Amino acid sequence: MPYTVVIADDVTGANDIGIMYAKAGLDTVVYSSERLEEKESFQDTVTIIDTNSRFLSYSEAYERVYRETKRFCKDQVHQFFDKQCSVFRGNIGAEFDAMLDALGEEFAVVVAGFPDNGRQTIRSIHYVHGTELKDSQFRNDPVHPMTESNLAEILKKQTKRRVGAVWYPIIDQGSEAVKKELDRLRGEVNYVIMDVRDNRDLEVIARAVKDEKIICGSSAIGYYLGKLKKETQEAGDRIFCIAGSLTPQTLAQTAWMRKKGYPVFELDTMKLFTAKERKEEKERILRECKKAFETDAFVMVHSMQEPEKVAGTKELAAEAGIGNTGVSGLVSGTLAQLCEEVGRECRPAGFIICGGDTSGSFCERLKIKGMRIEKEIQPGLPTCRSITPPYYKLVLKSGSFGNDEFIEEAYRILRTEE
Repeated sequence: MPYTVVIADDVTGANDIGIMYAKAGLDTVVYSSERLEEKESFQDTVTIIDTNSRFLSYSEAYERVYRETKRFCKDQVHQFFDKQCSVFRGNIGAEFDAMLDALGEEFAVVVAGFPDNGRQTIRSIHYVHGTELKDSQFRNDPVHPMTESNLAEILKKQTKRRVGAVWYPIIDQGSEAVKKELDRLRGEVNYVIMDVRDNRDLEVIARAVKDEKIICGSSAIGYYLGKLKKETQEAGDRIFCIAGSLTPQTLAQTAWMRKKGYPVFELDTMKLFTAKERKEEKERILRECKKAFETDAFVMVHSMQEPEKVAGTKELAAEAGIGNTGVSGLVSGTLAQLCEEVGRECRPAGFIICGGDTSGSFCERLKIKGMRIEKEIQPGLPTCRSITPPYYKLVLKSGSFGNDEFIEEAYRILRTEE
């Protein structure tokens, strides 16, 4: 199943976006919808389908995009892209709506800017080589004359869904600010028109929207989305492991990984009871992990396991008025936070989590909505894959399950899974 599915309204547009993903280093194939089998198998990283729908009627274009989008299982594709003309000629609203309807979604980011070909969007006004769209050569297009420059207004006339925008002052604040603004707009509007002045804007936007289910618009952002995917592929064999369990089995598994020479770090759980010390300890562990991932594909962090250190942690917890259940939650929650931060900084492809409480904290922290069960490693211990982006490979292990070599075996299996 492809990582990205693009539905394009004509063959030149399909090739246009295809080269963006291809030059980013991704396996990319363009298909003609008119010559596909009813049950076609797609194995490409980026699958592009040309619907040849730009000159169809509104309803015909809608039906064709809806049908082609429905070929794919929503939960098995990371991102869908409705590729349209960079100056919004054609059945823009119909095709955008068709993709949302086919996927049962109500939100999409719209990026029409293509600076290298002179297309810029500034405060939602679209420009062609510095001239407003309504005054450009496309004003006299024989089929789709463009007499309006505001992309939000053009789209509003073609859809009943609500249209909003993110302008460049937000983009200038960086990807996290863009992401925050999109989250604020989610639920208020259905389509968000993004300003694009230059390629730097595209790069910022791509980092903000790389996990959005639906992108609409022209091709240029495909290159930056493809680059992010390629970076993930290159780091794709990295696996991060945390262990919060104190069972004999997990202790033996931790000792095995250390004995075999893997990078294994101990979280000082006696430094979790003041905000300052907890912050410093997490920063220390994160630095160790980042350094280790420069040369190794596996890194493990575990809570203190020696009886006297565990007792010392409980004593400090008692002084802070925290019981055994509370301290367990504090440790597992800290380990889960490390997973979130390591995920953001080091982009591992998967996680191995040792311990039931730790696994629960991990799923809550990383917002794991659900998991697809895949392959059994040892009795009662499967590999899984999260059903929402970024589709992590996972092993969530009961603390008392597995032989001494289990973590190493799980790591080797996760590395070989696509």
